[in-house]
Amino acid sequence: MTQPMEGIEPTNNGARSDAPQPPAPPARIWNIPEPIYPRLGHAIPGGYEESHPAQTAIVIDNGCSTVRAGWSFDASPRLTLPPVLSRYRDRKVSKTYSFVGADAHIDATARGQIRSAFEAGSAVVSNWDVMESVLDYIFLKLGVDGAEADGGVGRHVVLTEPVANLAYSRKTMTEILFECYSAPSVAYGIDSLFSYDHNNGRTGLVVSSSHSSTHLIPVVDQKPMLNLATRLNWGGQHNADFLLKLLQLKYPNFPGKITAGQAEELVREHCYVSLDYEAELSRYLDWTGLEDRDHTIQYPFTEQVVVQKTAEELARIAEKRKESGRRLQEQAAKTRLEKLIKKEQELEYYRDLQQKGAAGNKKDFKRLLDANDFETEAQLEKVIKDLDKAIRRARTKDVGGGAAEDEEEEQPSFPLLDVPDDELDEAGIKQKRQQRLAKANVEARARAKAEKEREKARVAEERRMDEERRENNLDEWVKERRVTREKLLQRLKDRQRLKADLGNRKSLASQLRMKSIASLASDTPGNSGSSGNKKRRRGGDDDDKFGANDDDWGVYRTIAVGGADGSDEENAEEEEMTATLQALESDLLAYDASFEAHHTFGAQADWTKSLIHAFLRGPAPFDPDSARHAHQLHLNVERVRVPEVVFQPFAIAGLDQAGVVEIVADILTQRLGRVRGGGGGGVGGGGGGVGGGAGVARDVLRDVFLTGGNTLFRSFDERLRGELVAVLPAGAPLGVRRAKDPLLDAWRGAAGWVARGAGAGAGGDWERARVTREEYAEKGAEWFKEHRLGNCGSGAGL
Repeated sequence: MTQPMEGIEPTNNGARSDAPQPPAPPARIWNIPEPIYPRLGHAIPGGYEESHPAQTAIVIDNGCSTVRAGWSFDASPRLTLPPVLSRYRDRKVSKTYSFVGADAHIDATARGQIRSAFEAGSAVVSNWDVMESVLDYIFLKLGVDGAEADGGVGRHVVLTEPVANLAYSRKTMTEILFECYSAPSVAYGIDSLFSYDHNNGRTGLVVSSSHSSTHLIPVVDQKPMLNLATRLNWGGQHNADFLLKLLQLKYPNFPGKITAGQAEELVREHCYVSLDYEAELSRYLDWTGLEDRDHTIQYPFTEQVVVQKTAEELARIAEKRKESGRRLQEQAAKTRLEKLIKKEQELEYYRDLQQKGAAGNKKDFKRLLDANDFETEAQLEKVIKDLDKAIRRARTKDVGGGAAEDEEEEQPSFPLLDVPDDELDEAGIKQKRQQRLAKANVEARARAKAEKEREKARVAEERRMDEERRENNLDEWVKERRVTREKLLQRLKDRQRLKADLGNRKSLASQLRMKSIASLASDTPGNSGSSGNKKRRRGGDDDDKFGANDDDWGVYRTIAVGGADGSDEENAEEEEMTATLQALESDLLAYDASFEAHHTFGAQADWTKSLIHAFLRGPAPFDPDSARHAHQLHLNVERVRVPEVVFQPFAIAGLDQAGVVEIVADILTQRLGRVRGGGGGGVGGGGGGVGGGAGVARDVLRDVFLTGGNTLFRSFDERLRGELVAVLPAGAPLGVRRAKDPLLDAWRGAAGWVARGAGAGAGGDWERARVTREEYAEKGAEWFKEHRLGNCGSGAGL
């Protein structure tokens, strides 16, 4: 099949034939999702009364997108809220209102003042005023009323934190919990390790892809090897931002506003991980099955209501129009008849006048001519001749009179041109000037007619020579036709691109157009600098001589190209180019066997064969005048492109980091292979007391554990398993599994850790890992205890 010519929109070859296609079923439409924020109007009863001061704790999963809080004896967290604060002052009542969590989205005024507790794009707390308000909200909703003797919460607190959390961030949090809330003790742990512990993990590789980043932590015998942990700076928030940028580039003139929250919902609901990204992407916009792959997102719109008339009303309106047309035709015929009668009366009057002049003397005839506004007898003859010709034409056309005989056009004569001016009076000289002008007009018409005949002869000669070239060398003739067609298509493409660029005020074409307009409006067009700011002087010396040269008027064509409607000249030129293109394609269809009907410009401009239309508007026609269609987004290739970044961060998003598969392969095949048995130091070094490096790598390989909200994409685990099989040694014992609940298992793991530690007494992990008020007072806020589910310090002991 011949490839489409350059200069037109590429097509999806082989997707559709020339045969008519059956109508596609109506596409499913998803309304734009709005995030739902549950509001809590009062405290949740029962928790504080059921809790025990020594054996229970308040567990807080302190995530940068969602904070979950509850009691350690609960099966699920009681509170789920975003860590945000909105504070604004109502000047009417002189009060300051503060809204925390979902309450901050109560109205537009509150939403406009939202601040997050975390630094943008990270899991590090940066706004402690907001963080303290979030903690106040949590304790109040959990029923902690501060009735203790010291006015504190009176219960232990367990918080999650990210891998390698900053010492300053942990120190400040410790100070707030002990100083502001008088907590009996505080313990910290890594959220992904809590999730792995809740899912009964002992030795494996934890892949935690959360809202802000992706962490990979090898765990050996329930001890994290944090010195081998790796972070990929891509998470759920980056997915939403990336999709938002893709949609803004795809629909630069979209009338609605796409918010970050809506982008997160679109990623969560419509995106999935492709098992073979390159292969699926190459055929994603194929028309076969595009109805299922393309998801249409509908934004709110207001459609213009068009009142539909019934068939009877339309017929009545058509009949009224016909009746009006008949009346107008009758009135026009009557008017023409009246004019004809009037002309006949005038002709009869002027003929009588001419006869009187022939019968009478010259002086009386001159007086009659002056009375009828005639200067000479020749003018009277000309009027009689014109009236007679007009009457005969009107009779033939309207009244049905006899057909006028074809008469040869009388050659005009100009007798006064050969008479010298000194032999003519004033009236004769004036008539001589009129004859000279009439002769110039006659000669101009004769030259135009001759030029037209020469042009017809030239076209006929070119057609004859073209046919002769085609008969003598058909291949060369076809090649010339193809080259001419490509050039014409390129011109049409350039015009379309120019029109599109003029719609964007930041494009080069729009800037050049505005520069031309500014030059026309300036006092000194074409000049710049200080001379350009010089004002014109009043008087006669301020003429800029614009228009003296024909090239000056070309600037108006320059600034008019690509207008909304286009000038008549531009439309005529484009129509001429289209007609020439159709003639060329007709010749190619007739004499070029490789040029088929679907290669023509008209066929390739058909939306059913347009790759761009499939990308922008899906498998359905697009009506630019429809508000419904204008407020629609089409997700197709973005559905697999956005989640693919975690596998190919540099190739897709330009992030200079290795993908998750490369990182996993490097940890399993390189870093763990260097771990020696019995070495590695304590918990921070990781691997103390484990076997050799090869054995450790094989044990870790058996349990690749996925947790975090960014791993909820469909086929994420299958894709990771398939990619790892390709890079790991043959026969490697690979196992990949998901957390039972990637969103809640971190909180449940922390709650279970507290419950097991409280049941084990002083020997439990939680009992040993928590920092008490006494230790805080003695050793300071920087002090914290290392344990198997938490971060490690730099040289700090247990």
